[in-house]
Amino acid sequence: MSDTRGLVSALSIVKVVAVVAVVLVGSVGAAFALGLVGAPSVVAVENRFGEVTDETSTIRTDMVVRNPNPIDVRLGGTTVDYAVRMNDVRMAEGTKEGVEIGAGNSTLTFETGMNNSKIPEWWVSHVSNDEHTDLEVDASVHSSLLGRTFGAPQVSRDIDTNLIGAFRTNESQPIEADAAAVTNPVMILERTDASWGTVDEETTEIRMTLFLHNPKAYPITLSSLGYNITMNGVDVGDGEAGRTTTIPPGETVPVEATTRIDTQRLDEWWVSHLERNQVTELRMELFLTFDLSAAGAGEQRVKLDEFTETMETDVFGTKNESDGGSSEGSDDASDPDGGDSDDAGTGDGGATDAPAGTPTDAPDDGSTSTGTESQTATPGGTTTTEDDGLLSDRRSAVASSGGN
Repeated sequence: MSDTRGLVSALSIVKVVAVVAVVLVGSVGAAFALGLVGAPSVVAVENRFGEVTDETSTIRTDMVVRNPNPIDVRLGGTTVDYAVRMNDVRMAEGTKEGVEIGAGNSTLTFETGMNNSKIPEWWVSHVSNDEHTDLEVDASVHSSLLGRTFGAPQVSRDIDTNLIGAFRTNESQPIEADAAAVTNPVMILERTDASWGTVDEETTEIRMTLFLHNPKAYPITLSSLGYNITMNGVDVGDGEAGRTTTIPPGETVPVEATTRIDTQRLDEWWVSHLERNQVTELRMELFLTFDLSAAGAGEQRVKLDEFTETMETDVFGTKNESDGGSSEGSDDASDPDGGDSDDAGTGDGGATDAPAGTPTDAPDDGSTSTGTESQTATPGGTTTTEDDGLLSDRRSAVASSGGN
């Protein structure tokens, strides 16, 4: 009797081993069809910027893949890929092939280089869209053996800036000349207005209007208006703007001036932006030359107070993760079926649960492997990822330089 029980037990063990062997050796398609193998899914994706060079910005990605099976499996023809888009500009993409997925949740870590030459194209889309960017991160696991693609919850963010606001002010500014023949102020800048002009991959126009008031009893001519624009100390624009304009005594005249940013220089600015933990100091200097011959002072060149703006971004919502910081913004994680988004944009540094993806039929896309990859097994169950915050935009005080 005991021999019979032993034989039955041995046969059961052999059966289990055979099923496992079927899965591991290559009959995964049949096993999946019979329900012996559960479908994997991407449950979370986290990105952050790594090393940056003049040509490339490294994006480091942690992708959590859930394997519902009690054993490790290496699905034949399995690839994991993702793409980062900003206003439909494909900024980066990565693909890993032959991925081995441990039981429970596994974290796949890999790096992809983003070509900095894409920055001018994104900048044009951002400014043309009223300084707004829709960022989307898509990820999926595809098995050619199963003929299935298992999508991740889509992560979307809103990036909003107000750089043009730096050039709009209602604060009156007296303009003084360093000339003994005249009393100051020689002119008063009552206010300024600004809007974006032509924006393309060569030039970004800033169309300014300076409302100049002449407090003197004689006409004063503005003979030239020069400018210099820097972003984190990187020269992105300089030249002459405006036309010769005469301001009659006691009157206020709007003076049009078009300044220009060299869009092609913005890839260099982008490097400085990442090197400074995604912070940019925008500065514009304006130099006005007035003809004060009527007062016996000749031409006088004066410098206005600088126009400044501080822009801080947290593109992937992870730059302050290590120190528990947070930033403002919004983050919506949508399920791959196109359902309603889960809003987690409270900016409190909390984690959000990401639902499992839904399998869909999809053909091979022919993508090639990119970057490096490592795997870390994590306990089974729901994985959370921090996606809080995107961007805060701080207006800095206008730096007083004095116009002597």
